[in-house]
Amino acid sequence: MGLFNIFSKKEHKEDLDKGLEKTKEGVFSKLARAVAGKSKVDEEVLDNLEEVLITSDVGVDTTVRIIERIEKRVAEDKYMNTAELNRILRTEITALLEENKSAGEENFSYEKRNGMPYVVMVVGVNGAGKTTTIGKLASKLKNDGKKVYIGAADTFRAAAIDQLAVWAERAGVTMIRQDMGSDPASVAFDTLRSAVANDADVVLIDTAGRLHNKIGLMNELTKIRNVMAKVIPDAPHEVMLVLDAFEQAKQFTQATRVTALAITKLDGTAKGGVVIGISDQFKIPVRYIGVGEGIDQLQVFDRREFVDSLFGE
Repeated sequence: MGLFNIFSKKEHKEDLDKGLEKTKEGVFSKLARAVAGKSKVDEEVLDNLEEVLITSDVGVDTTVRIIERIEKRVAEDKYMNTAELNRILRTEITALLEENKSAGEENFSYEKRNGMPYVVMVVGVNGAGKTTTIGKLASKLKNDGKKVYIGAADTFRAAAIDQLAVWAERAGVTMIRQDMGSDPASVAFDTLRSAVANDADVVLIDTAGRLHNKIGLMNELTKIRNVMAKVIPDAPHEVMLVLDAFEQAKQFTQATRVTALAITKLDGTAKGGVVIGISDQFKIPVRYIGVGEGIDQLQVFDRREFVDSLFGE
């Protein structure tokens, strides 16, 4: 391994540790209070642990599953010291993520399909970090040697187009745009056609973050998909949902097929548990996590690294 790789891996881990700092501090301070004055894991400790997980945005259903697993181990071991709770919790969360096949997508790469660009349609509500994530992903792909095109198909907000243009310039990639109010499907069509003509490797299509209702959103995304398929028959190859809260996953998975997730803003909140809950509930691979504002702080999600960082090596 070269010196550069050693430093980049170290920086990657440092960014992850720093990004999860608030969650870690929040979880473990709550966990300490949950077991205060207790020598063994009993019903009261488990009730307190349940509250810790739910307030860390793990979600009710996933929390119940984790508590049931721990209850089973307590019953089998007869006596479990509270000092062991951290280790047991870590083991059970790791197992849960592995069962859900949520990521470990380290070896995933956006490769051309039948000589055509790999197309990613990016969805998500306004304010969740969708535009920023597209810019960071474009930069990451460009650094990996890919020729990247971005389509500014969120034409309802001039600010979205302008912000995306800034990110495209920073990343050094091509962006296709039309005037505000243009047909989003038309932008997607032009982007794919230009990407094919210029032998691009990857196309990232931004979409409207909010329409008046779920039916309107579904119709708009369906129209974009249908138009893209006229240029590249199996496009989009991936529909990536960018989100920073559990409820957003419910809204978008009801409106359209989602095949990958990018979870943002983990550095700005103590609710990093959302990664665990979303992975468990929706069985959709978490592809990326955002751990900072920097252009290089969109990380490929690795479940083992995540748990290591959350609970300490």
